[in-house]
Amino acid sequence: MAYTPPQLSDFLPTTRREMELRGWEQADVILFSGDAYVDHPSFGMAVCGRIIEDAGYRIAIVPQPDWHGDLRDFKRLGRPRLFFLISPGAMDSMVNKYTAARRLRSEDAYTPDGRHDRRPDYPSIVYSQILRELFPDTPILLGGIEASLRRVSHYDYWQERVRPCLLCDAPADMIVYGMGEKPLPALCHLIEHTVLHGNEHRQCSVGEFRHAVMRHPVPQTVVRVAQTAVPGGIKADDLVLHSHEDVLTDKRKYAANFRIIEEQSNRYQAQRILQAVGDEYIVVNPPYPPLSTAEIDHSFDLPYTRLPHPKYRGHRIPAYDMIKHSVCIHRGCFGGCAFCTISAHQGKFIMSRSKESILREVRQIAAMPDFHGTLSDLGGPSANMYRMGGKNLALCKKCKRPSCASPKVCPNLNTDHAPLLDIYKAVSAVPGVKKTFIGSGVRYDLILHPTGSPRTDANNRRYAEELICHHVSGRLKVAPEHTSDRVLTLMRKPSFSLFRDFKRLFDEVCRRHHLPYQLIPYFISSHPGCTEEDMAELAAQTRELDFRLEQVQDFTPTPMTVATTIWHSGYHPYTLEPLFTAKTPQEKQRQRMFFFWYKNEERPRILSELQRMKRPDLIERLYGHRFSQSAAPSPRRKARRR
Repeated sequence: MAYTPPQLSDFLPTTRREMELRGWEQADVILFSGDAYVDHPSFGMAVCGRIIEDAGYRIAIVPQPDWHGDLRDFKRLGRPRLFFLISPGAMDSMVNKYTAARRLRSEDAYTPDGRHDRRPDYPSIVYSQILRELFPDTPILLGGIEASLRRVSHYDYWQERVRPCLLCDAPADMIVYGMGEKPLPALCHLIEHTVLHGNEHRQCSVGEFRHAVMRHPVPQTVVRVAQTAVPGGIKADDLVLHSHEDVLTDKRKYAANFRIIEEQSNRYQAQRILQAVGDEYIVVNPPYPPLSTAEIDHSFDLPYTRLPHPKYRGHRIPAYDMIKHSVCIHRGCFGGCAFCTISAHQGKFIMSRSKESILREVRQIAAMPDFHGTLSDLGGPSANMYRMGGKNLALCKKCKRPSCASPKVCPNLNTDHAPLLDIYKAVSAVPGVKKTFIGSGVRYDLILHPTGSPRTDANNRRYAEELICHHVSGRLKVAPEHTSDRVLTLMRKPSFSLFRDFKRLFDEVCRRHHLPYQLIPYFISSHPGCTEEDMAELAAQTRELDFRLEQVQDFTPTPMTVATTIWHSGYHPYTLEPLFTAKTPQEKQRQRMFFFWYKNEERPRILSELQRMKRPDLIERLYGHRFSQSAAPSPRRKARRR
């Protein structure tokens, strides 16, 4: 495939001049984004833009507008014909900007040169307030992960309070949650045909937009209406949550709400959800079904240039550097980890691309002038869920389980890695591809799960060997997250004994093939339910496995996760039983320090803490017999105490 350098007109327009190059006087949709504009299928703004363009509409993008001063960035493209769309970024804006300790991060990966001053806190709120003031009669839609995770009452870790649906804080007319391939074209068509009737000189007003979406509700959207104006009235199969006012005063009700939200987010055929806020209702319309292979292929096959917009020439965008030579082969994750938001945004059903679509993208990358033969990743939210799903889809359509892998792998789940082996083989055969690494996280429980089928079990072991021998860049990263099975159950992660089994398999393959590779495990401290003693045990067990931990993090509460619900409410949403959570900086630091037992500066504090716990056995396991003896009181000291 010959490479043709893209022209300015190959990108979606970002300025009035670029609109004029296309002969446009006005855009149908104007998208404001908190990220730099990278025209690549891994960046949500590019996907939304290309999907709207493919549906036949004129879409322009304003990336990282300056929200200070004269607001010229918000004015320069004028008013759109249909609506404004706000996509704050590929990451939650607050996680992107702040650490778990609420400190400003040193770099924003989605901004040129990593600058951290190019997006406000909560861009959805800031951008929509500005647009509403400048264009009071133009509809405003909120999308992206920031809006998806704030579609009902949610705990905000950075403000330490429960906030209502984002539509109550941002003067917008609708939230589009989840991935935008289906709802965005549907909304464009709805406004075009029921409001504007194809008149290219008319503009949609706020009143017309609201009337249209009330009469013709669009799946996967959220609206705010008077309690007397719920579209179709409250139906028998609607799910009515505890009101926002109730969850402010009763944390058990907050926890009970979350179970309903999570179960419906992960159902194949979900119900409508309503929540009262004052004298209004938040109406969450059920999502569309998962994308078919043909539909997800179509999304990835759109004419992306795969490059940052030319305006960034000479600047580095860290997130682009990480993914520019990578390929996403599926979306969705059925792991349902308690601290993760992927299923709340993408869903638990795996949407896999065809081999032909994947190979088309690989050939496109191989033709790029800066490609030197190495694909950095061939994966997805989890590297090895490609083509996995229910053997009997009829059972899946009735299921409400948020995880197909916890507390154990569902017997209806097909975990055969053979399709993935076929993809690896086909990609490796593409001319110009010398090496394909797997950078996404690998679920080792799916590899080790006994399926009852000798053929599938053999394929899965063959996958492990193929992965280790040919797709590891020297360090394979996996995420056991903890060593305590009690904490792992709360996390919805497999027993640590499976990690030990996988480590033995990894070491055996490396020995057999003379590979000097390392297994790098990820761990989390301060997860709800985790105690200091659990962390001390983690330190001892990982030391005995000869690990000095590097890939660690302190739990960060983010909206719409089980763990954040426990963090705020103190109750598990599925049992309503109380659970301990380390919250204060001192409690969190006492847990985190055990990751670094091998550092001299941490040893005195760890010894003191283990003495307080009366755990000389853990002192001996971490530091040896000499330290455990010195920590134990002598017989003479015991006698004096008596």
